[in-house]
Amino acid sequence: MRDASAACAHRSPRTCYDYRMATLFDPFTLRGVTFRNRIALSPMCQYASEDGFANDWHLAHLGARAAGGCGLILTEATGVEARGRITPNCLGIWKDEHIEGLRRVTEFVKARGAKIGMQLAHAGVKASRHRPWDPVKGRHPTSNGYVPPDDGGWMPVGPSAIRFGQDGPVPEELSVAAVRAMPQVFAAAATRCVAAGFDLVELHFAHGYLGHSFLSPLMNKRTDAYGGPFDHRVSFLLETVKAVREAIPESMPLFVRMSCSDWVDDGWTIDDSVEAAKLVKRLGVDLIDCSSGGASRTAKIATGPGYQVPFAARIRKDADIATGAVGAISEPAQANGYIADGSCDLVFLGREMLRNPHWAYRAWSELKSDTKSPIATEYGWAV
Repeated sequence: MRDASAACAHRSPRTCYDYRMATLFDPFTLRGVTFRNRIALSPMCQYASEDGFANDWHLAHLGARAAGGCGLILTEATGVEARGRITPNCLGIWKDEHIEGLRRVTEFVKARGAKIGMQLAHAGVKASRHRPWDPVKGRHPTSNGYVPPDDGGWMPVGPSAIRFGQDGPVPEELSVAAVRAMPQVFAAAATRCVAAGFDLVELHFAHGYLGHSFLSPLMNKRTDAYGGPFDHRVSFLLETVKAVREAIPESMPLFVRMSCSDWVDDGWTIDDSVEAAKLVKRLGVDLIDCSSGGASRTAKIATGPGYQVPFAARIRKDADIATGAVGAISEPAQANGYIADGSCDLVFLGREMLRNPHWAYRAWSELKSDTKSPIATEYGWAV
């Protein structure tokens, strides 16, 4: 068993953590934030906003999981600019007017004992889409096809003029000047996160959206300083991390959600992710939220319980940085095992948390049934 003091001896005191012996209900500290447990609500699109504003739906959705015992609540992918939304109905933080509604949510969540983070995102070539359930003539009912400008949509942008799907226009290729300006758009959004009372910020560099599309050679065909070899393709990531880290307090953790593999030959790989994690750690990133896929419709993804956990374990070990595991995690013993064996520091639950906002109570009941729960009984946690 690795000695805890040895494990932390060479790390910054801001991010010191043990590699083993933790359990799902142990607190976890990054910088100035301590999470009451290792259970996190994964970012999930709600498509319930108008003009980017938070409303009662967001209060109810996020607040219920906080009352249900999560240690960390993350918002859905939130647009750093209006054209960065996946759909016209996605949450936004591109203007100061968004702050008040978001502060109402953060205050409620934190009063329930959870911490709350915002996932800052730009949808890139996957922007301006219909919600999956919107009835659109001539479109498959499960396809979130393109919303044209005359129907409330806009022109998508990306690193290269390459369409992701078969519908919609060829996206506009961002100029070098536009790429260089984008990190400050993320930084301005991060400043609004601080004003709105968020405890941390996560940058969305996964699932084929703008950040990931710069990293993946499948989506990035540029020949300038932002395309080609690995060192060029990570430039946008590093510049965005640097800008956001400078825009938020030193005490505020910074996460990056990364697609750790494209699951396609000649795509972004776990080896690339390890190297990128090392680079962003030096710039002040505290945790890598380890997902995968999204760059290709032909990817063959070997799904199954915890199928992305090996990515989190590899990055945690080889990049020496805290990680979060996400994907097909549903059972309390399963989640606890990933924490206990050192695969990750946080477990992110999505669909399972939609099905059961009080999943954390279920986990407590199964794992620690002989001890008093830490959440007040008025929130539905039986003693």
